[in-house]
Amino acid sequence: MSEGEGNAEYGKKVFKRSKSHFADRVTADGRDGWPVEAGRYRLVASRACPWASRAVVSRRLLGLEDALSLAITDPIQDDRSWRFALDPEGRDPVLGIRYLSEAYDARESDYPGGVSVPAVVDVPSGKLVTNDYQWITLDFATEWTALHRDGAPDLYPERLRDEIDEVMADVYEDVNNGVYRAGFATHQEEYGQACAGVFRRLELLAGRLADRRYLVGDTITEADIRLFTTLVRFDAVYHGHFKCNRWKLMENPVLWAYARDLYQTPGFGDTVDFDHIKRHYYQVHTGINPSGIVPLGPDLSGWLTPHHREQLGGRPFGDGTAPGPVPEAERVPARGRP
Repeated sequence: MSEGEGNAEYGKKVFKRSKSHFADRVTADGRDGWPVEAGRYRLVASRACPWASRAVVSRRLLGLEDALSLAITDPIQDDRSWRFALDPEGRDPVLGIRYLSEAYDARESDYPGGVSVPAVVDVPSGKLVTNDYQWITLDFATEWTALHRDGAPDLYPERLRDEIDEVMADVYEDVNNGVYRAGFATHQEEYGQACAGVFRRLELLAGRLADRRYLVGDTITEADIRLFTTLVRFDAVYHGHFKCNRWKLMENPVLWAYARDLYQTPGFGDTVDFDHIKRHYYQVHTGINPSGIVPLGPDLSGWLTPHHREQLGGRPFGDGTAPGPVPEAERVPARGRP
């Protein structure tokens, strides 16, 4: 298995997520050799992967659809990892490749590590630019501003960056990555520590969110995106598949309402494909689920129920506006929605 979902190592003693090997950045000044340019790059993502889903949410909130095209991989991998089996003839229509690994190979042959998403690929050369999932979305927010839609929100406001970074670091360590450390643990003590860490942090976050609508400030920020992509997968896969089962998300009134609030906000739920999520985790992680059976539940209808979080105030998009309708070609199929 290789997922940023990709940059992971499964040792005998502990699960470790390695750093992205391709850490170039696409910036306004092009200092790494990759300047921001409309139409030049293609974002490759899996709707199953929480790390890639961050980039899909950010791209949509900022209105980068016309500037940065999107490729969605098959949620089921084979021995060559992420593939474009959903596209006609199993080939990405823009890059002309069958496997994301071909873009990696075009950049560097025999590179260390797996093939991960999200990935930004240079369309003219077919080469991978970056798979640095920690920086891709931050650069969307700060380096791609010339290509943002009118009314795009400020997802990484400068005056709040220190606080956002602090919150994101805790969320990453204990929640985003914590569920994986629990799920891929090979010893009881390792699992117990990771699982306890997940719920300890979730309880702290619930306390933080009890009287505020968003994690930092009164608008949606990068911190909310990063927490959301784990929460939206919690009951569907992490609770059972990764044994993070002290309680379900829907059993925590604050976090469940917070997650529903974001899900119902344009740019969040309209990017989520529960069908891809469930099939990937339960069919690809055969070491955890040897049968490959995908559970029928949970009931997804609750994601559309009232959350009442607007009573806490806050302005989802700050001085900006909500993104427009999802482009028809990027709509999540009905089987992946509540």
